[in-house]
Amino acid sequence: MIIRIAIVDDHAMVRAGLRQFFSDQSDFAVVAEASSGREVLDIVRKAEVDVIVLDISMPDQNGVDALAAIRARAPDLPVLILSGFAEEHYATTLLRQGASGYLNKDCDPEEIVKAIRTVVRGRKYISAGVAERLAEGLGGIGDKPPHEQLSERELQVFLRLAKGETIGHMAESLSLSVKTVSTYRTRVMEKMKLESNSDLTYYALKNGLIQ
Repeated sequence: MIIRIAIVDDHAMVRAGLRQFFSDQSDFAVVAEASSGREVLDIVRKAEVDVIVLDISMPDQNGVDALAAIRARAPDLPVLILSGFAEEHYATTLLRQGASGYLNKDCDPEEIVKAIRTVVRGRKYISAGVAERLAEGLGGIGDKPPHEQLSERELQVFLRLAKGETIGHMAESLSLSVKTVSTYRTRVMEKMKLESNSDLTYYALKNGLIQ
């Protein structure tokens, strides 16, 4: 069986490198590419891929938003996160929110191949480091860092606020009312025990959640 892959990353060099590497695998075929989260939805609508390899940090729409949009339209389509962020920053959160696996871009290329074949079979791909973090998380919500206690939508709002996006712009791009976004902001502040958007930005930078 040929595994049809879509690569979603805003760096052309990364896409070219992955495409070249995947071409060495007899059962892999890169059939689509996108440079932003919004473009990936066109790929999903065509329903001609078996797995999406998705970056987290992209312009226009970040990987967290893109994952949520993919899940809404194609809940069974495997999504493998391949990110420049270390696993401890996002892995457990995104796995809970529907990602099929999470790898750092510094990983061994052979691990990407293994991960793709795993998620296409309908299984989660979890590295040893992530498995350990997930096991630690079983101890209770109090053991988790504040951002891992956020819901999917709260995490979206948190990251957008941390990058300086206004509530009005966020409401428009997420198709929500200003009042609803403001409510999410309040929940985020309460859960993370922060006072201002500047505090959110500082937290995100300090914890490597934005660049």
